[in-house]
Amino acid sequence: MDQQAVERNKAHEERIEQANAFLKQKVDGLEEDSYRLSYHLMPPAGWMNDPNGLIFYKDEYHVFYQHFPYEAKWGPMHWGHAKSKDLVNWEHLPVALAPSEFYDTGENSGHGCWSGSAVDDNGHLTLIYTGHVDGRTPVEVQCLATSTDGLIFRKEAGNPVIAGAPEEGGLGFRDPKVWRHAGAWYMVVGYGKDGLGKVQLYTSENLREWRHLGVAAESDGTMGDMWECPDLFPLGSLDDHVLVISPMNMGTTKTMYLTGKLNYETGQFSYGYKERLDYGFDFYAPQTFMDGHGRRILQGWMNIWGAKMPEQERGWMGAFTLPRELKLNADGTLRMEPVAELQALRGAHQRVNGLTIGADTEVALAGVHGDTLELIAVFDVAKAGGAAEFGLLLRCSEDGTEYTKVVYSAAERKLSVDRTHSGAGEAGVSEAPLTPMADGRVKLHLFLDRSSVELFANDGVKTVTNRIYPAAASLGIKLFAEKGEAHLESLDAWVLG
Repeated sequence: MDQQAVERNKAHEERIEQANAFLKQKVDGLEEDSYRLSYHLMPPAGWMNDPNGLIFYKDEYHVFYQHFPYEAKWGPMHWGHAKSKDLVNWEHLPVALAPSEFYDTGENSGHGCWSGSAVDDNGHLTLIYTGHVDGRTPVEVQCLATSTDGLIFRKEAGNPVIAGAPEEGGLGFRDPKVWRHAGAWYMVVGYGKDGLGKVQLYTSENLREWRHLGVAAESDGTMGDMWECPDLFPLGSLDDHVLVISPMNMGTTKTMYLTGKLNYETGQFSYGYKERLDYGFDFYAPQTFMDGHGRRILQGWMNIWGAKMPEQERGWMGAFTLPRELKLNADGTLRMEPVAELQALRGAHQRVNGLTIGADTEVALAGVHGDTLELIAVFDVAKAGGAAEFGLLLRCSEDGTEYTKVVYSAAERKLSVDRTHSGAGEAGVSEAPLTPMADGRVKLHLFLDRSSVELFANDGVKTVTNRIYPAAASLGIKLFAEKGEAHLESLDAWVLG
């Protein structure tokens, strides 16, 4: 490394030291915040958005994330860093990347080390990210940073390794996701042009010299005008691939997945199935990785742009979803299920069996209450009647004015999560189509944390992820029925540590 590169990396290290010193001062007192999540990954303080660089490296799980340490709002992007041995307990590590170079530093807040991914390059933990500077031409380039110890990262002297989009006139060129196949590296980059979201595909032998293969896939006109945070990976057989995207300017749909085949010679991804990935309001920019057990695991940002974020007033913002294992069904659809390791969080257990209530009834579930719970509720839809609507009320206040409503409509075959009375955050109703399982039942698997609810329906066929901000004293759980009876076959509840 030449002397100039040494000096530049010294400046980078100084900025990281400043960020870490600032964070240490800000952390005190945040643990008393009733919105702070108990078992989800959050920033120690400041701002968090997109998951970056999810990787299983040297027998540990590493996650990075878009981070502004100095305020609980979006700003010049750094990379936060945490690791875990079990996907349950997370250790915060020093900030990994900070803006320091011409390709990631500017005069206003619109600059930084934007989203990307991580790979293990012969033992070197290598981060591939977008350098972004508003007002510069080009605005976005792709860059590398490497580490031998998994803690201290040096930016590549030859950055940027991709100096701009392959053509002019596009919308965005960011969020590289890199993987290895048949001895070569491949990269997808989010892009858009002429009102169509696209992913650009590249290949390389050494991560530093990249050859453009072309547009791997693009919107059919219904999937947004720019595809952020693309992730293309094999699942099931080596021939089956999944493309996960976060489309911009696509109404209420925040994330999608497409399943099909990737031709590595032509660079074409031919997809036959597409669907929304998660039906909640607060799920964006998910990223996946392969762990040491051969599982494809996903985590997403458990917030969304433009929403009211009450925790900002308390000095922090943002969280990740729980880790989810992805599975591909024979019909091209995906399932997402919470990873098995989360069962280690289970504490005190309550079980309710065979509870039936009549129409227009609410019943508090005795002994089931709290702000950190796992619930598995199984309903017999056939017994309820074709017009029945039933479900659970979560985080209920004693006076009944505050609650989050999870309801299944037998007539419409629709699952909803209603935040109209959930507390200080955004209102709104999330809806997902849901057909009962083959045995005529609906299974709702819920994870409640202090300011979030994640719902996995029918073993992960549909998921709904939302942030909620109830009062700390709103802890009740109720069963309810409308327009017919509710037949709760069983409910298991655990307090989570």
